[in-house]
Amino acid sequence: MVRHQPLLIYDGDCGFCIYWVRYWQRLTGDRVTYAPYQEVAAQYPEIPIAAFQRAVQYIGPDGKIASGAEAALLVLSHARGKGFWLTLYRRLPGFAAIAEHLYALIASQRSASYRMSLWLWGRDYEPPRFDLVAWLFLRAMGLIYLAAFVSFGVQASGLIGSHGISPLSEFVDAIRSQLGSLGYWRFPMVFFLDQSDFAIQAVCWAGAALSLLLVLDFLPRLSLFFLYVLYLSLFYAGQTFMGFQWDILLLESGFLALLLSLATKPGIWLLRWLLFRFMLLSGAVKLLSGDPTWANLSALSYYFQTEPLPTPLAWYAHHLPQAILRASTLSTLVIELGLPFLIFFPRRLRFVAAFGILLLQVVILLTGNYAFFNLLTMALCLVLFDDAALRNVLPSSLTGFVHDHVRDIKPGKIISFAVGAFALLIVFTGLVQLEEVLMGRISAPGEWVNDKIEPLHIVNTYGLFAVMTTTRPEIIVEGSDDGVHWREYGFKYKPGDVMRRPRWNFPHQPRLDWQMWFAALGTAQENPWFILFMQRLLENSPEVTALLGFNPFPHKPPLYVRALLYDYRYSSPQEKEATGAWWVRTPEGIYYPAISLGS
Repeated sequence: MVRHQPLLIYDGDCGFCIYWVRYWQRLTGDRVTYAPYQEVAAQYPEIPIAAFQRAVQYIGPDGKIASGAEAALLVLSHARGKGFWLTLYRRLPGFAAIAEHLYALIASQRSASYRMSLWLWGRDYEPPRFDLVAWLFLRAMGLIYLAAFVSFGVQASGLIGSHGISPLSEFVDAIRSQLGSLGYWRFPMVFFLDQSDFAIQAVCWAGAALSLLLVLDFLPRLSLFFLYVLYLSLFYAGQTFMGFQWDILLLESGFLALLLSLATKPGIWLLRWLLFRFMLLSGAVKLLSGDPTWANLSALSYYFQTEPLPTPLAWYAHHLPQAILRASTLSTLVIELGLPFLIFFPRRLRFVAAFGILLLQVVILLTGNYAFFNLLTMALCLVLFDDAALRNVLPSSLTGFVHDHVRDIKPGKIISFAVGAFALLIVFTGLVQLEEVLMGRISAPGEWVNDKIEPLHIVNTYGLFAVMTTTRPEIIVEGSDDGVHWREYGFKYKPGDVMRRPRWNFPHQPRLDWQMWFAALGTAQENPWFILFMQRLLENSPEVTALLGFNPFPHKPPLYVRALLYDYRYSSPQEKEATGAWWVRTPEGIYYPAISLGS
């Protein structure tokens, strides 16, 4: 019998067979006909009943018969994007034998396999779609970009403006004089065209405007391209004030978001690859560093007190029982080192990974001000779900809108080739970086590729708090008119006044406050920007003093400034109840001696 359409014959009494045939039907549509052998076996007397009971049978349009794993892969070859499995079966040595062995193993345990399928994929499993996931992720990226551009925009004049701490024009001049034309690639940014204060503000607020366009789903691809270009420019222009983990995570996520807008499913997998590397590396560096606080599970006994900008809840977290803090440290390592591997498992195990990572990020967000870092990580968790899962928790009006207006993107050949090329580059470079961090080695080709694309920051290494700080040094800056009587400058967010409660500031990042935390861990000579900051205070630069919470010299600049070093710790519950103080500080000495403009 010659058929014009392929037919798959399965066991109609087998729950496992019915489950996956329904899934295949949704994949292949009307390109394949499906029938239980109980109804059509008489039409194929050449196939024994025992063969029908043992394995599925595929009858091709030419009448040829295949069974078992080959039959299953022939069916999948009629589904968009699934034909590569049949190619592997027919051309990769050993693949067919392994596939048939696995098929026979599963077929011999159909009841258990059916229960496992229900547990891993759910009762009404359908081919996953990501229209809703992609739409929500891109809107979230727009909001995060908006927070990032606005946050830097309101500080840019004081940080890198012509009267700021580290003027951009001087930085660009240094690049040109030291690197020549090579500097355009090592520091790719639009500011080579113009380094004026107007240009800096234009980039920041153009980025904010493009972010709103992305949120509104207007010209999303064009917006994503320019958002990446502009933020990469700010990343380099910001110098020491822009070198944070969330800045490079935003650059990498933003580039992958652009690929997602061009090809949905490749973009989803690349974003999962990013989340896997980010979480795994965050955990791995903690153990590979040899830091004893992670090894003995005491890290969180210090973390809430020593983190850069704690929230009010961090004080309470610090005073939790030690058993809870140790258990939380262990949980952090399990989430960062174990759950990332579930990202590549079936959907319900991916959900476990998503909920675990989300829980960790919520706790970090509630106890620490990390700008948009936690929000971006939580947005990345979206790609671990599919549309069917999100439809269960989102308003029907939203899901209906997306269903009516958004469709899975089917890129053309040129775009598919470009996305595929970038995907290979990103996966390869990510593997190279994993090998370098985890194994301590890197191949010559991998090092060459990594070096060539490093300036673009489309693939990065990650890992915060590899070594936990166990004390909290704080720099207190003072000014004086006579060198005898000193008045303290106040910062907006970092600890200073021991009576002031820690403040909330996410998703905004006060970048001067953050750099003060890092500066306190070293010396002023190791942080050249700090000396420039002191000079600006002597000049009473309004752009720089606007970054502060309190300027004790509002009308004329001080004659002298100096920096003292203090050791800060949280007050105990008893001390807080008695004095109302959130902190207790002890003098540690001089961080930077008194200077004047003439010194």
